[in-house]
Amino acid sequence: MQLFYNPNINQGDIQFVFDTEESKHIAKVLRKKTGEILQITNGKGYWFEAKILNPDHKKCTAEIITTTLKPPKSYLLHMVVAPTKLNDRFEWFLEKATEIGVHEITPIICDHSERKVIKKDRMEKVIQSAMKQSLQTYLPKLNSAITFKEFMALPKNGDLFIAHCEEDNKAELLSSLKPSQPTTILIGPEGDFSTIEIKKAIDNGFAPVALGGTRLRTETAAIFACTTVALKNL
Repeated sequence: MQLFYNPNINQGDIQFVFDTEESKHIAKVLRKKTGEILQITNGKGYWFEAKILNPDHKKCTAEIITTTLKPPKSYLLHMVVAPTKLNDRFEWFLEKATEIGVHEITPIICDHSERKVIKKDRMEKVIQSAMKQSLQTYLPKLNSAITFKEFMALPKNGDLFIAHCEEDNKAELLSSLKPSQPTTILIGPEGDFSTIEIKKAIDNGFAPVALGGTRLRTETAAIFACTTVALKNL
């Protein structure tokens, strides 16, 4: 099954037109014909089944046959992760986190960050592709990159955790999690959070947690955290 993404379809729509890029993919790459059925999501929970009316490679038109609202996950996970030095590692995290289950992602620039700029448009496409590949109907929200200080000034809710590498009395993340609870997890850069950042996070209500007994790369730690939250909510 192939799932298409079109954020402009809404509940109650009868017909719609794909943009040029998707139209070309449907008509020229997949060679879809009039009357064939497509599966589409708008990334807001809705799954649409649509019939092609006109497979034009510039303006592919389709008619919606059925509309289904898929239930959301029982939990909300916000991953706040420092961009990795290599772009492809952060993109790998975005892809796998989307497949596993994440609701919001904020790239955070820390004292020890080597990468301070991200290409948001490219990363949005990575997330969209992962959502379609894993047949999900909710598109994770990707925020613009902000500094650690800026993030700490934002309002927060739910359970708050920071995973850092300093020696400390840290509980394991799995034992600290509660199911069906909004959760925010901070993951630092390759050089870890600075001591000042760790103290600032703890002062702002973030509990320090451990992610197993080995030192993990930033993207591995982030995926470990996503997986742990998903398992806690099975």
